[in-house]
Amino acid sequence: MKKQSLNSRLTLKHSLRAGLGILTLTIAACGGGGSSSSSANNTVASASTPMFEAGVFPNSDNFKSQCENPRSGSSAVTGIVFDDRDGSTLDENFWLRSWTNETYYWYEEVVDLDPGLFTTPEYFELLRTEEITASGKDKDEFHFTVPTDEWEALSQTGISVSYGAQLAVLSPRVPREIVVAFTDPQTPASFAGLARGDRVLSIDGVDINTNSSAGIATLNAGLAPNDIGEQHVFVLQSLDGRQYTAELTAETINNVSVQNVSVHQTEQGAVGYFLFNDHIATSEAELVAAFNQLSSQNVDDLVLDLRYNGGGFLAIASQVAYMIAGPRTTTNRTFERLQFNDKHPTFNPVTGELNEPLPFFDETVGFSLSPGQPLPSLNLSRVFVLTTDSTCSASESILNSLRGIGVEVIQIGTTTCGKPYGFYATDNCGTTYFSVQFQSVNALGFGDYADGFAPLDSQTLGAVLLPGCVVNDDFNHALGDPEEAMFAQALQYQQFGRCATVAAGASSKSTDKIEKNTPLVKNPWQENRILNNPNRLSF
Repeated sequence: MKKQSLNSRLTLKHSLRAGLGILTLTIAACGGGGSSSSSANNTVASASTPMFEAGVFPNSDNFKSQCENPRSGSSAVTGIVFDDRDGSTLDENFWLRSWTNETYYWYEEVVDLDPGLFTTPEYFELLRTEEITASGKDKDEFHFTVPTDEWEALSQTGISVSYGAQLAVLSPRVPREIVVAFTDPQTPASFAGLARGDRVLSIDGVDINTNSSAGIATLNAGLAPNDIGEQHVFVLQSLDGRQYTAELTAETINNVSVQNVSVHQTEQGAVGYFLFNDHIATSEAELVAAFNQLSSQNVDDLVLDLRYNGGGFLAIASQVAYMIAGPRTTTNRTFERLQFNDKHPTFNPVTGELNEPLPFFDETVGFSLSPGQPLPSLNLSRVFVLTTDSTCSASESILNSLRGIGVEVIQIGTTTCGKPYGFYATDNCGTTYFSVQFQSVNALGFGDYADGFAPLDSQTLGAVLLPGCVVNDDFNHALGDPEEAMFAQALQYQQFGRCATVAAGASSKSTDKIEKNTPLVKNPWQENRILNNPNRLSF
């Protein structure tokens, strides 16, 4: 099924596709870097650039690193020396065209357009399928670019530019509702007293229910700051009804991916809990510490809170799954197998290596701990997972891969976003491109969950149903509070093996069967499944 015309597709470039209606968030933060701002009308081809011939695709290596604005020196994060050479926007577009034809999962569904007619951002946006899924959403919602320096800073160091508060836009249209989902410790947001459940009333003097274009631009600028030192004044209302003003300054924030590690006693044993927010390099050390803590307390069950985890490095998802299930269940088993397009049935088109299954990693791999250290494990035969529509990609891999080896996954929350696809982050001329290159399947060969995983009592069209209970996000309680609706329902299920009509301590509004979305103000690279490109980044 087709969804959009060529002209309408052009208007979508760099959109987060979060369905935020009139309040379109963080568009500026998602654009490409390097030479992507060049005008195609002023493009001059280099001597080696061929004429466009529909259906004929020279090897992408012919155009790799031929840049209109070549970089010099090396990456401040990885130390890798740039190999950029003088080129043009047309060279960059020819590289994108051939690279897409070689590695894009749905390459046969891409319309072959003359690369000389578009700027680089426009052209890349068009190099994807226009098909839609059974539920009516875009088959490829995952096509985006990030300036390479920003991508390397976040993925390798956990650093991003923000206030240290994760905001959720519960209602993008008037009357709008924007709440604080959580804060990272020792950040401007936490120092200013922002807490989960606080409602945003205004930003820089503009009421959140404004309908003016200028006002909406002001709100967007405050919700998603771009630059270090950028200041915005928020007026918020706390859960107890108190209004307060917070002047927030954007800083380089060290994102804390693992929070609220705790153990709770029930009649059926000890239940471990923690919030896991991002599969980034720094989370390796945080996860090992969390599992060591829970292992030392001999937990009988685990509640893994993935409600805001959009994904990231697939290797870290493999580590998490191993630390849940342990060696008895995972040894010599497949975590995931990558399926590339039909041009590459045997070999990985990015690494050139034999496409062997990805195992359950039982050691550190060097993201933030020295490689080769044995991982702790809980040796559990089941796990409770808390989810929302912001649970995506690498997070869904944890669910799917554990199910593939017989570990029971009990889902509490709402339908996940549905991203069985992934990519290698690929840099060219200062822009890192993310274009779907593979679908992941578990040990049983299953990976068809493009419309997400959902609890049994969900009404989500096309979703894969798991044991569990539909529960909406409860912003009236802290994350990790046993009375928070999702966690309370998980504890109920752990003790009695069934869903409660109303979770303990929660209102029926939080636990009704009508699923409510929790769209977050997040960058797209925090909502995907990513494998390291060995030519750019190492484990």
